[in-house]
Amino acid sequence: MRRTVAVVAAIVLCLEAVGTVVLSGIMATFVSSQNMSLDGLDPGAMAAGTWAMGGVSGLFLAVCGTLFLVAAVRDRGPGRWGRVLLVACAVVHGVLGALAVGPAGWYAFAFLMAVLGLVVLALLQYGGTEPEVRGEGTPPVGEGPPASLDEGPVVGDGPARA
Repeated sequence: MRRTVAVVAAIVLCLEAVGTVVLSGIMATFVSSQNMSLDGLDPGAMAAGTWAMGGVSGLFLAVCGTLFLVAAVRDRGPGRWGRVLLVACAVVHGVLGALAVGPAGWYAFAFLMAVLGLVVLALLQYGGTEPEVRGEGTPPVGEGPPASLDEGPVVGDGPARA
């Protein structure tokens, strides 16, 4: 099941990457066609910034989708930096979902929360680490001499004295 979750997360994140770039392109087109400035900013600079932010966001989402696809193919979780990137992706979706309610509406919130849930589920599916390799002299967990609470020095024997 974890491969399926990872593949679905990869597909959704890659589609979201394409949608982000397209939406940023539409917004940049509207900004560049206007003749107004925002507090003295050049509309061309605002359009270039919108394209840049859309491209960076799309690249980030595509990399996250690729990480999930690689995890599904290898059937192994991503490495340390991959997990950091995917956790950052989950945090970004959570924050954007909370901020999207006002300007974009509840549908955008629901979509971002669904993607957040999918990313977290995929991360949890691959969340376990590999078992540690023990040395030859180490007994398996649960095997060994019984532990007793009666052994060892007693600290604080008797009432406290001033």
